[in-house]
Amino acid sequence: MKCIKSIKATKNTEIGVITRIDDKEAELKVKGGYWSYISKSEWKEYKGKSKKTEQVTEQVTEQVIIKKNKKKNEKN
Repeated sequence: MKCIKSIKATKNTEIGVITRIDDKEAELKVKGGYWSYISKSEWKEYKGKSKKTEQVTEQVTEQVIIKKNKKKNEKN
């Protein structure tokens, strides 16, 4: 079993979709250029996504933006 992630959008999948499939099927999809291999731990995180994880990501993004603004003000 291999874990793969879509890197290009198609009719049936969106970018970032992660799936776990048989080795032979995975090899064919990756050769096609629309998928890439990922680690099993990344698949486990995707499978067990929760709202708490998304909120933490948003908070970190906001902190980075605030830090960037401070740097810009210091230069001026």
